[in-house]
Amino acid sequence: MEAVLKDLASTVELLAVAAQSGVVEQWDKQTLSRAFHWAQYCEHVFSRFHNKPAMRRIMEKQLHITNESLRAVFPGYSEVSFLDLSRCQHLLLVGLLNNPGLPCSIMKILFDTTSPVNTKQSEYEDVTGLCSHIIQCKSACKVLSPLTDLSAFGADAEVQGLMLMERLGALLSHGSEAEHFLDSVLRGCDGAAEHFCLVIAAALLTTKNSAAQTASQDFLLDWLQKKHSELQHMCCALPPTLLTDLAKEHLKFRNAYCDVLKKWASEMEYNISEAEWVQTSTNRTVSFQELTEHFLNLFEACPSMREDVENELNALKISDGDFDVRGLSVWGDLLSALNK
Repeated sequence: MEAVLKDLASTVELLAVAAQSGVVEQWDKQTLSRAFHWAQYCEHVFSRFHNKPAMRRIMEKQLHITNESLRAVFPGYSEVSFLDLSRCQHLLLVGLLNNPGLPCSIMKILFDTTSPVNTKQSEYEDVTGLCSHIIQCKSACKVLSPLTDLSAFGADAEVQGLMLMERLGALLSHGSEAEHFLDSVLRGCDGAAEHFCLVIAAALLTTKNSAAQTASQDFLLDWLQKKHSELQHMCCALPPTLLTDLAKEHLKFRNAYCDVLKKWASEMEYNISEAEWVQTSTNRTVSFQELTEHFLNLFEACPSMREDVENELNALKISDGDFDVRGLSVWGDLLSALNK
């Protein structure tokens, strides 16, 4: 029994370290697997002794001693109760994800999507893809639940958006490099850029229940404005309804979206053979008709913008010579299309 109590105390200490210590910066895959192995061990201890009052009292006494010592080391420490032992792996995972010191290498292991999580018993639990597995389960629950209004993003993106907000909140509350984290996530999304756009949209449209969530969304918007190519791709890839919802919800996104549309217009030239404005860049994004529809959707979402934007377009038309002949000024033809 003495060995069990010692292991119990060590695992509770491990939970505190995972949640609040910078030591996790040195963790590798084996360390991560060992940690989940010990968390799983505590769950087995709970299942074995929870209905034995005498043994339970001994363990609760040990937990009290361990919690007292950890409270002296970690400010704001949340004690672990005997009932908490039944969900030790969950506590470990949440603690890690909320620890701003968690390295990107560990995040990549937890969110790996190339191989399913290994749930077989082994010397150490293989936790590769654990978070992705959880996302899939939560997504399935959301899809199968009797919802009257299904998610516009898809269940996976909505769950990941919530997790993104929680992670940003943890990083910002500790003054950590949240921008570096977002850059790392973006680099890891090669081949899945459109899905990442949906995740960002889901995060920005998450209901704000606290000042911390508002701060996380503001930070995400500021980061997005710095990533011009990503912002353009987002405006091109997302459904018009989502772009409209984002414009309604966030002034920063509304203004950035409008700037992207004006940039697309400025890159167009008139193709005489096609009798149409086309983009000159090799990486074409939208047609003139699609550009017009983007502006009209934006005006519908935010009617107060229309007058200011049309005044700005008119000023640009005047700078082009103020011609009313089609094909001489993209701004003049855009104004005509918007006012049909």
